[in-house]
Amino acid sequence: MADLAHQSWFHDLSRAIEAQVPQKTLRDAWNRLRFGAGAPQSDECIWVDPMQVNHAYTGGKRLSLRRHNSGQVVAGDWDLDRSPIKESDKAQSCRLHFVEGVPWSETPIYARLLREIAEGKRPDGLTSRADLDARYARLDKLWQYAKREGLKPRSETPDRYRREHGGILVHIARDGTLMRSGGAAHRFAIARLLQLKSVPAQLGAVHPEALAAGHLDRLRQRPSTRAT
Repeated sequence: MADLAHQSWFHDLSRAIEAQVPQKTLRDAWNRLRFGAGAPQSDECIWVDPMQVNHAYTGGKRLSLRRHNSGQVVAGDWDLDRSPIKESDKAQSCRLHFVEGVPWSETPIYARLLREIAEGKRPDGLTSRADLDARYARLDKLWQYAKREGLKPRSETPDRYRREHGGILVHIARDGTLMRSGGAAHRFAIARLLQLKSVPAQLGAVHPEALAAGHLDRLRQRPSTRAT
């Protein structure tokens, strides 16, 4: 029992370090000092219309902004580095499977991941064809659930970790434009294919002008609580 407890503690610590929870906790405290009670929180859940998320952040070579930047208020012109979203192999494969009925095993993403596994890589933590099949079986269940109920926040799912960590990552530009920057590509593709009106997303970086204009405040409201 002691060994199991030690393993669990080590796993939790490793995951916290990987998710940069200590740094994010300090960032949250600093944000609150600077911006008050309405300050952005790392990994917090916002609500977005997936059909209105049509841009991707393209400034990664100049300024990398990923999950570890969640809740960070970033000034400057980084948010001008954007381009229309292109269909990724994950999005293409979701369309082929869910809309056109193509088996997962015949989709581009399945072929790519299987090839990477054969090369000894661990794409998305997958190590075998069995892992790959299990992943896409779970996605089939997610699709069916999303058709009936929409998408739940990560905090309401069995694999929850910290707030919306692991969800659809979205940065907020100065004008309120929402920009994708990777993360939960399958969930995002499913939301768009189903044309869901509102889905939970993980807050990425925020431009200070967006914060001042109230864009974040509006995105924090769950659809059922928004004023009509």
